[in-house]
Amino acid sequence: MNIFITGAAGFIGGSIATGLVQRGHHVTGLIRSAEQAEEMKSLGIVPVIGTLENSELLTEQARKSEGVINAASSDHRGAVLALIEGLKGSNKPLLHTSGSSIVGDASGGKGGGQVFYEGQLPAATPDKAARVAIDDLVIASAKDGVRSAVICNSLIYGHSLGVHRDSVQLPRLLKQARKSGIVRHVGPGENVWSNVFIDDVVELYALALEKNPAGTFYFVESGEASFLDMTNAMAQALGLGKSEDWPLKDAEAEWGYETANYGLGSNSRVRGKNARELLGWVPKRTSVIDWIRSDML
Repeated sequence: MNIFITGAAGFIGGSIATGLVQRGHHVTGLIRSAEQAEEMKSLGIVPVIGTLENSELLTEQARKSEGVINAASSDHRGAVLALIEGLKGSNKPLLHTSGSSIVGDASGGKGGGQVFYEGQLPAATPDKAARVAIDDLVIASAKDGVRSAVICNSLIYGHSLGVHRDSVQLPRLLKQARKSGIVRHVGPGENVWSNVFIDDVVELYALALEKNPAGTFYFVESGEASFLDMTNAMAQALGLGKSEDWPLKDAEAEWGYETANYGLGSNSRVRGKNARELLGWVPKRTSVIDWIRSDML
């Protein structure tokens, strides 16, 4: 297939783009600068320079593709509208990348989070309302002849395919630990996140391009772990002492409000059946703790 991907120079988008090229697809990737173009070409990805503000470019690329993956931003409504415009009436796939922080409870590292299922999402918090509205917009585009999907990833671990980029959550903890010599988690670290391996994420997107029923929402997960267990595994891998509690205000100073409260300080526990039942997705790796201990460094 001829696929257009936004965010092709990022961790998720770059990994998906590389994985699709390896599977024989022709991939065109949106990148922000000419400096990234050679990297894309070396991976077999055709670069297109632009931003999510370039609505006409996005609509044009979507229209001439056989499928679109939005992996650049979960929060840019204008870009999603432009991509939908280019796909209306085509029955081509639009895979929009969201994240399971939409059910995050900003608990400050305390545990006890509720488990959420596809089709049973809670009302959006004020912090996440705009993102959830975009997810809803993507799902609703099925009524306009778009084979749309929201792919709501949980914590993604693993090393990127192709591009040299880091994921959002665990690398921030690792960077802080290397800088300070102490592995830290937000608050008591009892908060639990569902998680998934990057290679399995790529496989899910590849399957969804071919098999996704229009208007489907996917939680993407293959296990869960507390941040206390993940940071202790990291401390073990680094040869440091046990991980330590970190007050939320200090975590916010280090990582900012969003990352400290949602990315690292919330519970985000989800279960996904749709990928397994509708796409035949079978994740190959299911223990983030094993990966941290053996493969992270």
